[in-house]
Amino acid sequence: MKSDAVKTGMQQAPHRSLFNALGMTEEEMKKPLVGIVSSYNEIVPGHMNLDKIVEAVKLGVAMAGGTPIVFPAIAVCDGIAMGHIGMKYSLVTRDLIADSTECMALAHQFDALVMVPNCDKNVPGLLMAAARINVPTVFVSGGPMLAGRVKGHKTSLSSMFEAVGSYSAGTMTEEDVLEFENKACPTCGSCSGMYTANSMNCLTEVLGMGLKGNGTIPAVYSQRIKLAKHAGMQVMEMYRRNIRPRDIMTEAAFMNALTMDMALGCSTNSMLHLPAIAHEAGVELNVDIANEISARTPNLCHLAPAGHTYMEDLNEAGGIYAVMNEISKKGLLNLDCMTVTGKTVGENIAGCVNKDPETIRPVENPYSQTGGIAILKGNLAPDSAVVKRSAVAPEMLKHEALPEFSTVRRTPLTLSRAEGLLQGMWWLSAMKDPRAAPA
Repeated sequence: MKSDAVKTGMQQAPHRSLFNALGMTEEEMKKPLVGIVSSYNEIVPGHMNLDKIVEAVKLGVAMAGGTPIVFPAIAVCDGIAMGHIGMKYSLVTRDLIADSTECMALAHQFDALVMVPNCDKNVPGLLMAAARINVPTVFVSGGPMLAGRVKGHKTSLSSMFEAVGSYSAGTMTEEDVLEFENKACPTCGSCSGMYTANSMNCLTEVLGMGLKGNGTIPAVYSQRIKLAKHAGMQVMEMYRRNIRPRDIMTEAAFMNALTMDMALGCSTNSMLHLPAIAHEAGVELNVDIANEISARTPNLCHLAPAGHTYMEDLNEAGGIYAVMNEISKKGLLNLDCMTVTGKTVGENIAGCVNKDPETIRPVENPYSQTGGIAILKGNLAPDSAVVKRSAVAPEMLKHEALPEFSTVRRTPLTLSRAEGLLQGMWWLSAMKDPRAAPA
């Protein structure tokens, strides 16, 4: 065992004395030490239920013959950090999370790990750490929030921003906004649409680092607790079989992730995170390949904010495995990739049928023949920019050459165009230096 370095032999007597100080028994020290990385805190809605998930993971590890030991990882709520200086700190936490988890895991010589993240930067941060540390590792997220309901319609966090805009435009009253405010985010969990947090939790499942349902089972469902117990048990099976993250996160697995990114219509931030995770796994992922993959991958899902379906709907429709099974009909996935289940992707998705052809469109009837994300280059973005094509109105999918400068000065810049340019500039600056992102 890797942990023998801190618990076996005469030279480790001082180490064992410190384990004794923790109240650890001799029987526990004879078992593999499994670190459980908990992102639990009381400021991120997606993390307020992680204490329950962690306890379930501990039970699973103990039932399967390991000794579970919890240590923390930080997490920022991108929503609460938005619109002020706090946004300068969000992206950089990804690397802080990766670095601090690596420090804890290697300093204490854990034999295996279970990562318990849920939101925007700590999911990719812990995937980066898993690739670096490379001991048997399973991910189990806290799960998505249920959609809100206002005036008979489902809503999500993006509805709040639209409500504020509507109030400014005079088309919504303060009382209307207050109703949205109180109902848009009704439960704990990562925000209910296909935003960054849920995108990365779903792609964790695609990569093979999470069990079935990791990305879609709602946070408040009891099934999420069962999933956490199974994750704890499964990491011990991985330990016994010596299945490690770099056995799973291969170049083929990242190609699967990019393909499913297009099919699901994931967040543009996935183009920031997937290359960073791949780099830690020894795979160099050039985002320019995204357009090539997009050109052959149909977009099958239009979840909020692109459409009117939500993570709970995707879960009921069969989840990520059902989308993968649908996409595999076009031969677009490598089905031989290993996963944390100890089975291949092909074995995992066999028999996972699409139960709702509107939430998950069949490959014969996609929302579009091309994927949900496009990489753009030009004089405004020579180093590339990213757009979530599946969320763009069809009438906007056209190119207009820029007029001469003298004409530009006389051409009014609409609010939507200005916002788009500002968002694009923020994204580019964040790619080069996260600290440069505007407050």
